[in-house]
Amino acid sequence: MAININNLNNANQVQQAQQQQVKQQSAQSAASNAQVKTSGQDSVSITPQAKQLNELQKKATDAPVVNQKKIDELKKAISDGDYKVNPEKLAASIANFEFKLV
Repeated sequence: MAININNLNNANQVQQAQQQQVKQQSAQSAASNAQVKTSGQDSVSITPQAKQLNELQKKATDAPVVNQKKIDELKKAISDGDYKVNPEKLAASIANFEFKLV
């Protein structure tokens, strides 16, 4: 019976391969951790136009939605019977509005 002495060192080779795999896995996990850390360094810059738009939006939200003084004047005129509607002017305004939509 012949003994194969060429593979006596096979256990050492398996251990070395396992150690290499462990090293590769640790290197990969370190690389992925580094990617996570570098992704936290993103930055954003806002253009002057975007800043101006933001300021305009703030002004629009701060402005009163209704003109309460005008509403009170109209209510008083209607209740007193002083509010008169000019039908020709109203019709012209409606027609003008419709033409602008087209």
